[in-house]
Amino acid sequence: METTLKPLRDGESVLDLNPRSTVSGGVEDIYGEDRATEEQLVTPWTFSVASGYSLLRDPQYNKGLAFTDKERDAHYLCGLLPPTVSTQQLQEKKLMKNIREYQVPLQKYMAMMDLQERNERLFYKLLIDNVEELLPVVYTPTVGEACQKYGSIFRRPQGLYISLKEKGKILEVLKNWPERSIQVIVVTDGERILGLGDLGCQGMGIPVGKLALYTALGGVRPSACLPITIDVGTNNEKLLNDEFYIGLRQKRATGKEYYDLLHEFMCAVKQNYGEKVLVQFEDFANHNAFELLAKYGTTHLVFNDDIQGTASVVLAGIVAALKLIGGTLADHTFLFLGAGEAGTGIAELIALEMSKQTKVPIEESRKKIWLVDSKGLIVSSRKNSLQHFKKPWAHDHEPLNNLLDAVKVIKPTVLIGSSGVGRTFTKEVVQAMTANNEKPLIMALSNPTSQSECTAEEAYHGSPFDPVEYKGKVYISGQANNAYIFPGFGLGLVISGAIRVHDDMLLAASEALAKQVTDENYNKGLIYPPFTDIRKISANIAANVAAKAYELGLATRLPRPENLVKYAESCMYSPVYRNYR
Repeated sequence: METTLKPLRDGESVLDLNPRSTVSGGVEDIYGEDRATEEQLVTPWTFSVASGYSLLRDPQYNKGLAFTDKERDAHYLCGLLPPTVSTQQLQEKKLMKNIREYQVPLQKYMAMMDLQERNERLFYKLLIDNVEELLPVVYTPTVGEACQKYGSIFRRPQGLYISLKEKGKILEVLKNWPERSIQVIVVTDGERILGLGDLGCQGMGIPVGKLALYTALGGVRPSACLPITIDVGTNNEKLLNDEFYIGLRQKRATGKEYYDLLHEFMCAVKQNYGEKVLVQFEDFANHNAFELLAKYGTTHLVFNDDIQGTASVVLAGIVAALKLIGGTLADHTFLFLGAGEAGTGIAELIALEMSKQTKVPIEESRKKIWLVDSKGLIVSSRKNSLQHFKKPWAHDHEPLNNLLDAVKVIKPTVLIGSSGVGRTFTKEVVQAMTANNEKPLIMALSNPTSQSECTAEEAYHGSPFDPVEYKGKVYISGQANNAYIFPGFGLGLVISGAIRVHDDMLLAASEALAKQVTDENYNKGLIYPPFTDIRKISANIAANVAAKAYELGLATRLPRPENLVKYAESCMYSPVYRNYR
């Protein structure tokens, strides 16, 4: 991606660093939240020692019925709780029973958000122990519906809302956030939420959900996470006319007004939290996403999950799938439906890995990759009318107007959908793929599930799809979920004290994920490991990413830990209840 973004940066690379005072790094566990400190007794400090009623209302320290008799005496809780003392395991069992009784996914989502506001450790314990069941509840696909209805279900604010009203005082707004040691910020402007479009201020559900996964799956401490929504208005008429809409009621700001606000925000973040805070851009529209990544990639620690995270997880799936379909990356021909952030980001990372393996220039590797957008196959004759990020993919070929024609003529071995348009991998398209290949690789990536290019069942006769029985054998469709990559990737940046993100770190994350796929997984048709092992997977990804940061000279936590996997595991937040003095 560096090669795509360099023209926007006037040739500057993330490795072209000016001397800076970035000598410290790593993690400060001021709250005793890491697994390594689990056995220590802690004091429930807020501004003073939390006791009595205030302790029960503080989600960071509240344990509900799990407070022991000794703790109830010491912290003035006697009489404020029923006499029984429960365990965290019993609380977890009760809550899972309650959540499973809800029939509507949005009700489950709201129950989980209520729990997060009430008892933080129990929320993460529930999510970690039941990750496969609860991931679709706290994130896609349910979070999409939650964002659409965010104004109606809004109860307590989570994260920071920075709107045009705060222009000129964003630094002051950041100082209003109670935590000071922030390591990861996920920020959105709500313009392109999943495949649902412009949801304005109500896109806050995305940063909140992503950071819950940073903690549950990657072990980044909740106190170090900050969700932010930049509200510059919305062009969604339905929301502007909705009496419950919680954002600015005006058309979306663009141009100088927009970029000035974002620039003030990025400067304020660095001033308030330092060089090593990770800013993850989430669900920005294409034209802004590439611009922001190019502009701030050389001055800040920034990451765009839609462009880079998606690319990394898909590349990992393809590398793992080579064991099933045979050949090397360079032996395959790739065809994409969709040429936005995700499509071009994945294509570029595949070309980069191909180039690395074959030692040929990336321009040559790109020729094995073709993209189809809403106007048909991207070819040279269209170059003058293309957005800058599509131009590298304009190859010499006659125009083709639709996907089916492109499949028949290009004869790809790998078909990837990132269009955000549902049911576009029709029966005819799938049949054309199988006519050309004994084992085609078909990846329908668009979210939420309703927007996916096809279901797993349609692909055999992948947002989650049920197992499919075909010719007497049960196949489980692999889920190319970004949650495999970004939590471990972010943890790797944090534990190494990285100050920039480089493409080689993305390749390192892909490589680590692909290596986690076992023979047992392959036998089930899986090209991704099960989510039940996600914390182990994240630790391995973090170690690989951190190792690459040290190798590139972008890490500031010195000296380098001897065993990066063990160090990553020791830095992971543990949701187990702590004993209070």
